Amino acid sequence: MRPLLAICVLGLLAACGADGEPERPEPRRPIDISVSGTAEIGIHSP
Repeated sequence: MRPLLAICVLGLLAACGADGEPERPEPRRPIDISVSGTAEIGIHSP
C-alpha cells in the first residue's frame, strides 16, 4: 500500500507546474447591461 501511495504523491508533485509558470488571464471588457420595467403591488377587486 505504501508504494502505491508514494507513486500517487510523486505523480501529483510532478504535475505541479508541468506547463510552466501560471499566466494572468486577459482582462475582460465590461459588459453593458441595462434592466428596465415596472412592478406593482396591490389588491385588485372586480
